Amino acid sequence: MKNRKGRLLLIIFLVLAADQVLKIWVKTNFSLGDEIVVFKNWFILHFVENNGMAFGFEFAGEYGKLFLSIFRIIAVIAIGWYLFKLARHKEVPFGFLACIALIFSGAIGNIIDSLFYGMVFNHSYGQVADFLPEGGGYATFLHGRVVDMFFFPIIDTTLPDWLPIWGGKEFVFFRPVFNIADSSITVGIFSILLFYRKQFNNLDKKKEAEKSAEDEAVESKDEVTNQ
Repeated sequence: MKNRKGRLLLIIFLVLAADQVLKIWVKTNFSLGDEIVVFKNWFILHFVENNGMAFGFEFAGEYGKLFLSIFRIIAVIAIGWYLFKLARHKEVPFGFLACIALIFSGAIGNIIDSLFYGMVFNHSYGQVADFLPEGGGYATFLHGRVVDMFFFPIIDTTLPDWLPIWGGKEFVFFRPVFNIADSSITVGIFSILLFYRKQFNNLDKKKEAEKSAEDEAVESKDEVTNQ
């Protein structure tokens, strides 16, 4: 059991380390909008920041940002508790636990940005940010922006004019810019959907069996007491 928990902690540590090292490198070497073409025009490191959810999607306003940060913290606590509770049960496949660990570590990675980046970096508008700047950071606790950099515009074309509504407009796939934490969450979720959907049914059946056993034990105790 200790070995399983150790491997889960290793997965979490590796994802967090890779995510934060890359984010800090981008934040301290790029200004917003800067990019490096890694492979042709299909794989680009393109620096953007977002106030919201994964893959650059936004969440409304300052209070929306605060709500999202608090929600992320609560969700991460719940996922972490669930993960290490399941790790105690040998019948739960390690692959299923590894998927949850990927989701957990990815969520933590983006939370770190939201909680602390606004306090430890200055802004990146037209300049490369400094770590622990003398004048203070660009935002307060819980109001930092998430650093994204992976951009895969595999298809970049103009749609034909004969198409209704979208005719003549630029079409890019895949347009969202994301980071390692987003990738970790996505891989974890899709792996569960592809390979471990039945695991949730097994967990529900186990809970029902345990509840039935508890009910029978209570009934037996009541019968003995009544006699």
